[in-house]
Amino acid sequence: MLNINITNFRKNIFAVLEQTIKFNEPVNISTKDGNAVILSEEDYNGLIETLHLSNLPGMKEKITEGLQTPVSKCIAEDKVQW
Repeated sequence: MLNINITNFRKNIFAVLEQTIKFNEPVNISTKDGNAVILSEEDYNGLIETLHLSNLPGMKEKITEGLQTPVSKCIAEDKVQW
């Protein structure tokens, strides 16, 4: 995570935002009143999706079970029925 104060952020806003977008590196901006964090849209959407999935009943268990399943026991993607 990039840590920057508000003055330097103002001076370099375009470069900082570009770096955040290209490399998905969050930015922590410190001010006298507190801090703010900037995320790329991709990271933000990923966090929101993770929160959504983890709030579905039984989903965490299904994900954990899937992570523990050997690849040899998995169904090929083209055989999955959505």
